[in-house]
Amino acid sequence: MSDEAAPTSLPQLDDDITLVAPPGETADHEAAIDHAVDRLAARFPMVPRDRIVDLVHERHGDYTGAPIRDFIPVLIEHDVRRELAAEVEPLA
Repeated sequence: MSDEAAPTSLPQLDDDITLVAPPGETADHEAAIDHAVDRLAARFPMVPRDRIVDLVHERHGDYTGAPIRDFIPVLIEHDVRRELAAEVEPLA
């Protein structure tokens, strides 16, 4: 065992705020949202990606304040997929 004292200061953080997830969200959560957009864009190639991103952001707002945040990306993807399917593939 070493007799050296543990460092008392925290490591320097990067000042680039674009690398920081929004308050209440984790980087994993944001990555899951990004992956949902990718999957939706692949499933609906006829829909402009910007429209998909807008829909995902709208649905994300619907879950603001939800107590359990783990499943929000899955729920958002499901909601947007259902909405796009109704627009692109109307029921006969």
